[in-house]
Amino acid sequence: MTFKLDGLETGPAQVRGSVRLVPLIRDEPVPHLRLHRKAYGEPVTVVDVGDAYYVSFVPHAFVASWSDADQLPSASYGTRLLERDTGAPPRMAVRTTRRMARKAGKDRLRFLPLHLAVEGYLALHFGGPEIAWEEWARDAVAHGLSPRCEETYFGLQVRGLEDALRIFEIHPGQCGAMVYVADALASAFVVPHHDDYRALHPTLVEDLFGELIHTYGLLGAPAGDLSGRVDDTQIRSLADLRAAAELRQEEWASFHDVVMAGRLFDGDGSRQVVQRLRGFELARFLPSFALRDENHIGETITDGDGRVAYLKSFRLSDAQTRRGYLLSRLAEHDWRLGATAAALGADRAALALRLERAGFGYLLRQDVLDHYRAQRATRAT
Repeated sequence: MTFKLDGLETGPAQVRGSVRLVPLIRDEPVPHLRLHRKAYGEPVTVVDVGDAYYVSFVPHAFVASWSDADQLPSASYGTRLLERDTGAPPRMAVRTTRRMARKAGKDRLRFLPLHLAVEGYLALHFGGPEIAWEEWARDAVAHGLSPRCEETYFGLQVRGLEDALRIFEIHPGQCGAMVYVADALASAFVVPHHDDYRALHPTLVEDLFGELIHTYGLLGAPAGDLSGRVDDTQIRSLADLRAAAELRQEEWASFHDVVMAGRLFDGDGSRQVVQRLRGFELARFLPSFALRDENHIGETITDGDGRVAYLKSFRLSDAQTRRGYLLSRLAEHDWRLGATAAALGADRAALALRLERAGFGYLLRQDVLDHYRAQRATRAT
């Protein structure tokens, strides 16, 4: 998985509390591509994902239907008991959104930011065991990992982020930003044109963030002091001062790109192209799920040379990384519990209990899981 951030330069960081924003600046915008925001005012949206279902839980049940009068989608609400059809129940208008990414004309592509990336993570080996090995529950073989859910946090819930984005300065030519909380890379955001960034900068508080970033925001740990120091004993003129400042800026950019953001793109990860439009590719990427390391999922739009025109990423928590790691290892060994355990240097009981702790205990037959629990308890005594 190779991406090119050619044309993007790292600018001077801005810090407020635990939030650090590192601007990404382009000398020239990416031609032939623009991004803009489309906000819908309807309180309900139905997402059509083909043969699958994209479901959100709400405390009331809504049933989508088509209105006979104007052929616009609407949802009925409220509970009624009727002996016969006595007319349509009360309804509200909804907007139908077809798929996560969909062509909206010959020159337009509509997609839901970050939902494309999260959908790819949730669909990771979603089908479950392809062979009915004896350890797996019947539902796991028949329905896979359904339902599959993960918890995320709204950007407004990350303490300090809203205030920081409101007061931070937008640099000339800025086409993106790296967002850090307590010096942990929370997300990366890149757009093709600096006008796009000015329009979309406020939407960062509407993005999704993981458990780690939310926790760091609550703790309020201040960002570290990464400012460069100039040796004033070597300064004899304004030219010396300018040269020293430029050197510190180059050192900061190199340190940031190699050390702080070095794990954003995982060379051992995977990439899936979702849509192609006029020489550009919309794709999502997954990491290799290396334990005890940073793991980011995300989505990109790249041009014909592989240069990133659009990027949005999401940092997985340690628990989410462990789930992705276990699913990937099971899939590599055809969901054979014994073979996977051997590859991980463990026994079947240890792997079964590890799956249970990761939230996948429902995939195993209850009697098998109980047997491994008893086996581990006997060893412990």
